[in-house]
Amino acid sequence: MRAVLIQAAVDHRQPFERRVAAVCDRVVAHRGADLVVLPELWATGYFAFDDYERTAEPLDGPTARALGEAAEAASVHLHAGSVVERGPDGRLHNTSLLFGPDGRLLHTYRKFHLFGHRSRETALLAPGDTLRAHDTALGRVGMTTCYDLRFPELFRVLAEDGAELLVVTAAWPAARIDHWRLLVRARALENQVHVLACNAAGHQGDVELGGASMAVDPWGRVVAEAGRGEEALAADLDPASVERARSDFPAFSDRRLTAAPEKEARLLASRPRAPHRVAPSRTTGCTH
Repeated sequence: MRAVLIQAAVDHRQPFERRVAAVCDRVVAHRGADLVVLPELWATGYFAFDDYERTAEPLDGPTARALGEAAEAASVHLHAGSVVERGPDGRLHNTSLLFGPDGRLLHTYRKFHLFGHRSRETALLAPGDTLRAHDTALGRVGMTTCYDLRFPELFRVLAEDGAELLVVTAAWPAARIDHWRLLVRARALENQVHVLACNAAGHQGDVELGGASMAVDPWGRVVAEAGRGEEALAADLDPASVERARSDFPAFSDRRLTAAPEKEARLLASRPRAPHRVAPSRTTGCTH
């Protein structure tokens, strides 16, 4: 399987509609790939909090339609990063979209873990409440977003739901890019899956994005990694290597706890909470 991760930057000098058109053109340019992946909130800009309301659209809005048309024109599966979705109840969500080669919207994921530290995401958006992998011609795919990387239980739920490929869309700052590299590899290794992690590049306000988009195999090995600037990172993945890794090293069969949501909820409800000994620092730079 050939995957292409488009490590894009947001140019706020361009009108929003032009940003969408430019990235759709970049998707179409990768006809021949099996899967194309975009970063988190690549059109609005993750850190452009004042633009969330203005750029929010329903899932049948013009941005989603343009992305579906780009997927069809390129004849690729398109993980279209995420957009600011205006839900049917009027609330806003950070929502990832997966399109098929026919342009049809196959699957969506609303970001579970909203980032609150020196970010307005938690104030502006509502978190998702549904977590499922989805069968595609490329295998069973799970979708996650940026800050989710710090919560391994979310990835384990998707792995238990049969995910063979986990896609991470992100706007991860350069200040903590060492965390990014560690966490992406760990999520692949511990779940014995391929992980495609597409980060943003450039600057958004006073925040520098870290780039370093990555493709990682089920053994935690980096197949391909981008630099810091804008680029299209291509990676060839062997879908059969997931089954081989789990057969050669069957760690899942030795687990004593499950991440199944209903069982996890009962476990956490019965466990006493330990008191916090150290208050979290508020002096570090913005990170995910």
